[in-house]
Order: sequence, then C-alpha cells, then structure tokens
Amino acid sequence: MAPIVIAKSGGDPDFPAELTTQVIVCSVIAAFGGLMFGYDIGISGGVTSMDDFLIRFFPAVYVKKHQVEENNYCKYNNQYLQLFTSSLYLAAIVASFFASMACKKFGRKPTIQAASIFFVAGAILNTAAKDIGMLIAGRLCLGAGVGFGNQAVPLFISEIAPAKYRGGLNVCFQFLITVGILCANLINYGTSRLHPNGWRVSLGGAAVPALFLLIGSIIIVETPTSLIERGKKDKGLETLKKIRGVDNVDKEFEELLHATELAKQAKHSYRNLMKRSSRPQLICGTILQVFQQFTGINVIMFYAPVLFQTMGFGGDASLLSAVVTGLVNVLSTLVAIFTVDKIGRKKLLVQAAIQMLIAQTIVGAVLKVHLRSTNAMPSNYAIFVVILICLFVSGFAWSWGPLGWLIPSEIFPLETRNAGFFFAVSMNMVCTFVVAQAFLSMLCSMRSGIFFFFVGWIIIMGTFAIFLLPETKGIPIDEMNERVWKKHWFWKRYFDHEGEGDVEIQAKPEEN
Repeated sequence: MAPIVIAKSGGDPDFPAELTTQVIVCSVIAAFGGLMFGYDIGISGGVTSMDDFLIRFFPAVYVKKHQVEENNYCKYNNQYLQLFTSSLYLAAIVASFFASMACKKFGRKPTIQAASIFFVAGAILNTAAKDIGMLIAGRLCLGAGVGFGNQAVPLFISEIAPAKYRGGLNVCFQFLITVGILCANLINYGTSRLHPNGWRVSLGGAAVPALFLLIGSIIIVETPTSLIERGKKDKGLETLKKIRGVDNVDKEFEELLHATELAKQAKHSYRNLMKRSSRPQLICGTILQVFQQFTGINVIMFYAPVLFQTMGFGGDASLLSAVVTGLVNVLSTLVAIFTVDKIGRKKLLVQAAIQMLIAQTIVGAVLKVHLRSTNAMPSNYAIFVVILICLFVSGFAWSWGPLGWLIPSEIFPLETRNAGFFFAVSMNMVCTFVVAQAFLSMLCSMRSGIFFFFVGWIIIMGTFAIFLLPETKGIPIDEMNERVWKKHWFWKRYFDHEGEGDVEIQAKPEEN
C-alpha cells in the first residue's frame, strides 16, 4: 500500500512524520478488535432479557421476571445468568497474560490475528449452544479474543501513530467499541421478534467483525518497534519510512534502537516493572482501569435493557432505550477523536468526572423516590432517567472510556511496555468481571443506592485526575520518562534514586 500523505503531522520537530493512508488504514483495521469487544458487551444484556433465551437456559429467571409482585430490583438476580456475562472476562484475564508474551515474541500483528480466530470460534459455539456448558464455553473463547485483542490493538496503534495524532487514532479503538455496542443493541431490537431463535442470530453476529479483522490483519504492517525488538532492523527501518511517509526518519529510528537496547538489558520485564522507577506508570496505568469500570458504565452497557425493564419499560421499549444510549455513546466518542490531541487527556477526564457525578447522583435520587419494590415508575420520570443516563454515557464516551485505553498504551517505556500493558488490561478485565458478576445482586440488595456507590468512585477518580495524572498529549512514546514522569511534581521522586538497582537500564541514556 502506497504511503499516500493525508496531512502534515506538525508533531515533534525531531521526528518528522506525515499522517499517511497506511497508518489510517492499519489503525482502523486493528481497531476492529474494539468492535468485537463492544459487540460482546452490548449483546449479552439484550439476549438475557429475551424470553426465548431465558426459557431455554435460565427458566427460573423467566418465572421470576413474569411474577407480577416480584421485586423490581431482583428480577434478574441469578448467579448463572451473571456468569454468562462475566465468564468472558475471566478468560480475558488469563488470555491477556499469554497475549503479552505473544506480542513480544511473535509481534503485534499475529496476536491480533489470534484474537480474531478466538472470536470466530466463540461466536460459533454460542450460536450452536444446546446447554449452559456450551454457552459458557463460547463466552470463554470470546474472552480469549478480548484478552488478545485488547492487549495488542492499543499497543499496535500507539506504536505506528505519529505523536501528534496518537490520541485520536488510538481512540478509534474505543470508538469501534461503542459502534459494536450500538450494533448489538440494534440487532437485539430486531432479533427479539424472531421466535424462538432470535438470540442465536444475536450471538452469531459476533463472527462478522471477527472475520473482517482476520482478513484485514493480513493487510496491516507490523510495527517498527516490534520488528526491531525481534532483530529485524532493516525491515523495521523500511516499515518506519513507509508509515511516516518521509525518508528522514533517522532520529526516530535511533530512538527506537536505543529503546530496544534498554529493553534487551531488562531481560525480566515483569521484574523490572516492580522497580521504583516503574511505579508511576504501573500505578497510573492500572488504577485508570479500576476507575474506568467503577464509573458504573458497564452497569449501563451490560444490563441496559434489564435496567430499563426494571424502571417499567416494556421489552421492546427497554431495547429501544438501550439503542438510544448506544447511539449517544458512538457520537460522543467522536468528540474524543477530534479533541484529545488538542485539549489534552487531563481536561477531558476532569470535565467528564463532573458531568458523570451530576448525572449519577440525580439518577440515584429519582429511583430512590419513584421506584419502589413493586411499582412501575411514572413514565415522565422514566424518560428523565434515560436522558440522565445519556448524559452520563456521553461524558464517559469522550473521556474515561477511550482514555482508559489510550493512556496506559503510551506511558510505559519499551522495556516494560508489554508487561505494563498486561497489568492494565488484566486489571480492566478483573474489574469488569467483578462488576458484571456482582451488579444484579448489588441492584437487588442496594437498590437505588448502587448509583451512589458509583458516585463515590467518580469523586475519587476526578480527584486523582486533577492532582496525580500527568498530561501526555503530543509527547513521543519513547520520551515519556524524560519529558513527563521526571518533571511531574509528585512522580519525579520515584526517579531520584535511579542508581539503586536501575544502573544498567537507566544510566545508558547519559552515555550516548
């Protein structure tokens, strides 16, 4: 593919680069891993609200759902039903560890290809499922795809993108997650009328983006960083020139060679990740994943139809409401694509924390007053809650959603990048599993108080973003330590004693 020039990067003058079609196409194809992830997030909530699905796999839940006096907050409280959703993330935790090793040994491209194969296998198993065991097996395969895809795709995009456009291109991953969720909601809305096997169509739809990614991954290039890391320097230089659209890449190439040499000296990347000078990136990268999940977003994305049915919407109305929130999610993520490299990461996170705080607080208050155990919420208040949820989703979609993946993918030096991003991905999956497995039980016991639970987390994460999260906008990925962490008012103290155990790795830059 010819490196057609789209725009001047105008980024770091030391690293001349142009935004080429090669980079754009590769980023979009790779980001289809996000579409698969989003589809599986969105599809499970709609499927678990379909009567045909419940009758076949969860008859006890079906009976509870249709009992007139059943507690509004406890209709769907079933551990096996929650396991159907959360089992995906258990598999993703394990898979992301193996994906981190595959990224380093085989490259980002083969790891992305492996993700697509796991997704195809999972979609086939779920579509053909005859019992709960087969259903869970399919979710576990999808989880392996999530683990491999979420480990490789953000790293891939961050490593091929010019510094100035890294944020916007990486947000494509989150954008396609939101597109996947919206597609899942639309498909669920349609297949809910296909009796008795509409749920099979919904679950089988996951194979479509998986096949696109599998075919597209043949086209994409390997990242120069990965090629150099695996000893293919000439190929790395050739690829760097191709994706940058210029021949003058000597300085960036030397930077990559230098980073690779440091990484080779750090033979034990996981051990080096525990060193004092690696703690700022590790703490920020992992805690962002905790914060992302404890905004309460997956309560909305997983269980939107269930949640809206709890508020008194009928089956079709609840699915349609989920489509509305999904559309808001997609459109709001576009805001991040066009603003993250102009406004910066930090301002978006802080603004959105305030917006989500207001929305969640009012939702909790409205439910507390107007939704009792057995009544139906007045329609005007139910619609008001949907509007507030859309306000909440929009704030998340242009901030904590995409930036939760972007920032960890760009802050680690090469010697700890795979290991560090593994910790970030696995922490995301652990927290997602906890929320998915516990939410319906928490909704049953805490009722409207669950929204105030998430409000508390939003206050904590907003405070963290204001005081402890550095700005990484426009900084070349291999210069983060020197230009970001060592100059931050708090984190710079972790570099005051680099000589203690870090001599071999940290002293090298001064020798050159």
